[in-house]
Amino acid sequence: MTIKLGISSNDFIRSKLVSSYACCAQLHEANIIFSFTIRQPTFLFNSLIRAHSSLGFFARSLSIFHDMVLAHKPFDRHTLPVVLKSCAGLSALRLGQQVHGAVLINGFGLDLANSNALVNMYAKCGDLVSARKVFDRMWQRNEITFSTMMKGYGMHGKCEEVFELFDKLVDAGERPDGVTFTTVLSACSHGGLIDKGREYFEMMEVRFGMKPELHHYTCMVDMLGRVGQVEEAEKLIWRMEVKPDQVLWRALLAACKTHGKVEVAERVAERVYGKELSIAS
Repeated sequence: MTIKLGISSNDFIRSKLVSSYACCAQLHEANIIFSFTIRQPTFLFNSLIRAHSSLGFFARSLSIFHDMVLAHKPFDRHTLPVVLKSCAGLSALRLGQQVHGAVLINGFGLDLANSNALVNMYAKCGDLVSARKVFDRMWQRNEITFSTMMKGYGMHGKCEEVFELFDKLVDAGERPDGVTFTTVLSACSHGGLIDKGREYFEMMEVRFGMKPELHHYTCMVDMLGRVGQVEEAEKLIWRMEVKPDQVLWRALLAACKTHGKVEVAERVAERVYGKELSIAS
């Protein structure tokens, strides 16, 4: 339409097209139009960096950021969190540290989104000490901050730190969300802490009035299955108010195979697949 109207060469129109294509994940079209756009403001670079990062094209996202730096474009508060996400996706700790410097130099050190992105970058790159330093120095935190730091600890098997931060979150007056509980339950599962897991799972509804979602049930089934409590995991599934998916069934069947629970596996296979299933192999 813009070509027919003869306005496609208008730089403002091109900018809007780049932004629109990027938001719709049409990256090829966005990149082509961007290359013909004379005026390339910060928000346009931001759109392309974000679009590539959100689809997992982290290297390309960082390449566009590099072009932005070479073009001497100023950063705004929306630029660096996405760059840090791409650094985290590639475990590019050294580059992430350099971007941390850019956050401070550009005056975004107190911005919540930038600080959360720093915690996430350091945690995913395995530098939990630096992640915690950023966390502790933040003057403002939200549930994303806590969940991100907790997830970092959980990924590295530091369960006690996960529980400590959960208590800090609640004490700070923040309300844990579904992601927070997924992180806690995953930590319990990987740490084999069954009683703790049951405690937090019950806490969701009793204390915070939250209905467990599918991923919370999957964490519980995985946790129970790891220690051989397959029958309890099966009962939990039949009591669920949400529809099980293939991930949950695979978690249960894997536990059946690990612990030789043939009868449970056969019941599950009959009800889910309508046929017998062998787990002997």
